[in-house]
Amino acid sequence: MALGTLNVRINTMLNPNLLTTTDPAINLQQTRSLIPLKTMSEAHLEVLLAEAQVLYLYPGQSLWPRGAMDGRSYFLLFGELQLEDAQARQTLIKGRDTLMPITPVEPREYSASAISDCALLSLDSEQMDKLLCWSQVADYLHTLIARNRDMDEDVDWMMQVLHSNLFFKVPPINVKEIFKPMQVRLVEPGERIIQQGEVGDQCYFIKEGRAEVTRHSEETTTHLAYIQAGRCFGEDALVNEAPRNASVTMLTKGVLMCLPKQDFYRLLKAPEVPWITLAGLTEAQPDPDTVVVDVRSEAEYSVGHYPKAVNVPLHLLAIKSRLLQPQVDYIIYCNSGRRAEAATHLLLEQGLTVKALRDSAQLFTRAAQRRLESDANYVLRDGRAVAGH
Repeated sequence: MALGTLNVRINTMLNPNLLTTTDPAINLQQTRSLIPLKTMSEAHLEVLLAEAQVLYLYPGQSLWPRGAMDGRSYFLLFGELQLEDAQARQTLIKGRDTLMPITPVEPREYSASAISDCALLSLDSEQMDKLLCWSQVADYLHTLIARNRDMDEDVDWMMQVLHSNLFFKVPPINVKEIFKPMQVRLVEPGERIIQQGEVGDQCYFIKEGRAEVTRHSEETTTHLAYIQAGRCFGEDALVNEAPRNASVTMLTKGVLMCLPKQDFYRLLKAPEVPWITLAGLTEAQPDPDTVVVDVRSEAEYSVGHYPKAVNVPLHLLAIKSRLLQPQVDYIIYCNSGRRAEAATHLLLEQGLTVKALRDSAQLFTRAAQRRLESDANYVLRDGRAVAGH
């Protein structure tokens, strides 16, 4: 799929009468203005958009009834939608007035129907949240690597690894652990790395060098591809027991990073972090040594955040964590808990006292949003929250 366009598909689960089209409609720049997509790397955004849907509604058509659940996030690209709650109170939403998803909490608290011709971008909510977290933890790790002058030569290939689809199966909280089990292998020209037909027990990343992929039959050898630094191969060995379907031979001297299958399996299990409930947060916050930290992006924070929460975006955590203090208790939240979990794990490694908010989605219901702050920002001073300017 070209990065600049989407193949437009339609989700008819909620309304079978919605318009179906196959015309390309959305380009990367349009999605770049949406929150939180604007903070996602192009590599992760490309993966997300590959499964995106675009819905077209005519006036009077329903997007969903109140109480609907479909696991998707909807962004209004143009047109006008009318939302209606259980008390028949109506709210009009105009395209581009809000760059956030419409009523993200499920079950839907409002019914939604078109007032004019509308177009909406529809994304899988779970995939969007996971890729967003993946992207921002990768940014965190990139910052750490870039600060270490001894690793200057490793930045490019390590970021290529983090953008490999293979690792999107790994919980984002484990992103930092991906490189620890990798083993270095020096290779020579003509060296056969993978033999077609064998059962593999590891995959490889080319840190340096160039290789050829071929497939053999009884009579011929067919060239399939050349691969070079930054590419992964042999990953099928990590996800199934099928024999290798091609051979890989080095064309030059090189350096491979090898990941054994069992080490990959260990990456699939996320470590435990301490959690706190919303009720526990309410009890704890009056303590001046307890600080609430919002690890969403600055744009998400500015739309509405928990009272007196400071904003330390996950992708900037490597830079801003120095503002936190060991003697302060920090409670971390995001919109789903995934980014909070990752940030909590990373901050615990730095020796800080941190817990993640478990039921943070409840902060963003329509009723709860009235208690959020949008006109007051807070910053860290001596590790504690103070009103900003």
